[in-house]
Amino acid sequence: MLRYSLLDLCPVNAGEHPSDALRNTLELARHAEKLGYHRYWLAEHHNMPGIASAATSVVMAHVAAGTKTIRVGSGGVMLPNHAPLVIAEQFGTLDALHPGRIDLGIGRAPGTDQRTAAALRRDMHGSEERFIQDVLQVQAFLAPLEGNPPIRAVPGYGSQVPMWLLGSSLFSADLAARLGLPFAFASHFAPDMLMDALTLYRHRFEPSEQLDKPYAIAAMGFFAADTDEEGEYLATSMQQQFLNLRRGTPGQLPKPVRDMSEIWNRVEKAGVDHAMRYAAIGGHDTVRKKLREFAYMTNADEIMVTANIFDQAARQKSFSIAAELFAEMNAQSSDKDCA
Repeated sequence: MLRYSLLDLCPVNAGEHPSDALRNTLELARHAEKLGYHRYWLAEHHNMPGIASAATSVVMAHVAAGTKTIRVGSGGVMLPNHAPLVIAEQFGTLDALHPGRIDLGIGRAPGTDQRTAAALRRDMHGSEERFIQDVLQVQAFLAPLEGNPPIRAVPGYGSQVPMWLLGSSLFSADLAARLGLPFAFASHFAPDMLMDALTLYRHRFEPSEQLDKPYAIAAMGFFAADTDEEGEYLATSMQQQFLNLRRGTPGQLPKPVRDMSEIWNRVEKAGVDHAMRYAAIGGHDTVRKKLREFAYMTNADEIMVTANIFDQAARQKSFSIAAELFAEMNAQSSDKDCA
């Protein structure tokens, strides 16, 4: 059975306050839980006026406290921004509050621009080897105690919160394989190396205490409505947000527009279209076809959908349509297995 999950960037709509975004996030998480989504992840970004999840573990606590069964995780925490002990304590605390429901997804990117990264005291010259050592440290802090170590994560030690590696390149795929960790690829905005990364991860995977065989998530945008025209209209908010980020002018999530031609030029359109090449945009039949193609192409164990849609009701409806299509695919798969 194909699992389906949701990535929320906690978008702050134009003219609104982060408190509105956080309220919408909890409402959406409860909606996703009712629809059967397996997990709900939130992403760490900094100095982004349109994203309210910078303090990712705090927002996770907000979501987990307001839901009952859905897994809640980071998609991801950008580990170079943090001391491994602090992350182990934060996620150990989350696990103590919500046992068995917390995921720790870890990324290597700064989640921001260089100047903000410096303000976070991130080592801008940190090596890949340093990141590997930080991942291993977090693992060790969350593991059962051996002996009487001088430093321990409290809460944290012994919790063994499931760890994930996130990425958009071959590096994270290779590291996840070597450490025997589940892997999630950020194909919702960085599509180029998706298939190479999944192939490498599966080929090089080494079983671990956490995982005995490869487990991969592939992410995609999902903008569904009753008609193709309406789905395309909803997606223009995300297109404008991508465009503003590429122009170096990040802002709040813009209202959707009926015509993007007056907003971007041909080169900019090509760049945004490429970044969103795996997004499902349109009415039921259109997004069904795109979703099936993506699932078949990636053979992912789980698909994570995401969408920055300006109108909260339209956003919930889009994810409702996704859940219906996932259920439809699983039912058909089950029928084939029984035949």
